[in-house]
Amino acid sequence: MMNITPEWLMTLYGHKSTKLASVYAPILNSEMLRYGIWDKLRECAFLAQIGHESGRLYYTEELASGEAYEGRLDLGNTCSGDGPRYKGRGLIQITGRSNYEQVQMALGIPFIIEPERLKEPYFAAKSACWWWADRGLNDLADKGEFIRITKIINGGTNGLEDRLYLYNRALSLYVSKEEK
Repeated sequence: MMNITPEWLMTLYGHKSTKLASVYAPILNSEMLRYGIWDKLRECAFLAQIGHESGRLYYTEELASGEAYEGRLDLGNTCSGDGPRYKGRGLIQITGRSNYEQVQMALGIPFIIEPERLKEPYFAAKSACWWWADRGLNDLADKGEFIRITKIINGGTNGLEDRLYLYNRALSLYVSKEEK
């Protein structure tokens, strides 16, 4: 596993300030290792996906209101207000009551009654790593199935060009770091 430094994250995501990168680098290092995101293909695919989903770590909560998810039974949104209450949060934008229940069980944090906690940097990163591993995305990354990963995360291929840009950039930076 590569040691992700704040400088490396800044280069990958094009940040000018070290603040976000300094917050996330240590959390990502420990949690990616814990959830088996520990080699070049897995790391680069994961960092590309969370980079896109979070606006390069700037957003841990979906900008939209969440109304579009109201009544979405496929997300477990069965109660009035579930759409906005369980809109996308975390670095991978976990969405829907059923996904919040799953991450609550996995991490032992009451996200159903405190959904806003998924925005906190530690839980934003940890939940993304858990979700990635839980959905079998390490295996897909090993096979180079980046578009399939995108569809599992996004439900489609929204932002595919940006995700691929970040993936290829991460691969390039990873190789550069290996050569040093």
